[in-house]
Amino acid sequence: MAYVWDFKALEPYAGLIGRGLLVTIAFTLSTVLAGLVLGLAVAVVRTNAPRWLHVPVIGYVELFRCTPLLVQLVWMYYALPVLVGVEMSPAMACFLALSLYAGSFYAEVFRGGIEAVDRAQWEAGMAVGMRRGRIFRRIVLPQAVRMMIPAFINQTVLQLKNTSLVSTIAVGDLLYQGSVITAALYRPLEVYTVIAVLYFAVLYPLTVVAQRVERRLGVHR
Repeated sequence: MAYVWDFKALEPYAGLIGRGLLVTIAFTLSTVLAGLVLGLAVAVVRTNAPRWLHVPVIGYVELFRCTPLLVQLVWMYYALPVLVGVEMSPAMACFLALSLYAGSFYAEVFRGGIEAVDRAQWEAGMAVGMRRGRIFRRIVLPQAVRMMIPAFINQTVLQLKNTSLVSTIAVGDLLYQGSVITAALYRPLEVYTVIAVLYFAVLYPLTVVAQRVERRLGVHR
């Protein structure tokens, strides 16, 4: 017997789906911003700080890059509160895990871009009496960012998809709301088709805009 699709059955749950989408977008934006700040700080330490400071930041980067994000989420929610003696909400645990995870990857993107800038740029700045901090802000970082844009965009797209894992600890994102609706309607095909379309609707315009920004900035020139 052929399956009969019925998307109208989802209409009463449109508000629930909308709230889930907003939670997904909010987690993406907040953790990307936090990850960028953390990644830049780590990259600056890796490229400019004394070598003895490299060990802890390298340890952080490798720890979060080399363990699954799902494991990090579960550990952050269940184990960290036991260690620090402070209760943590599922949303806060997810924010910390996603931010630290994103920061470890953004740190490597920043480091690669900074190290790709010719050392002669530093020497030229010093030759005219500029301090290292100003050389970094005014000369090196702007050039590095241009080269890093494709990697930034790719990691940001991955970050949005990674937010779907927060549903495993009952954070009400898009995927979690989908599971709630599925339990109520027993129509997983319609529910997860709509969810897939919504993810695509958010991600595809982002990639198109990003490609235009790349061309405008002349990343490949």
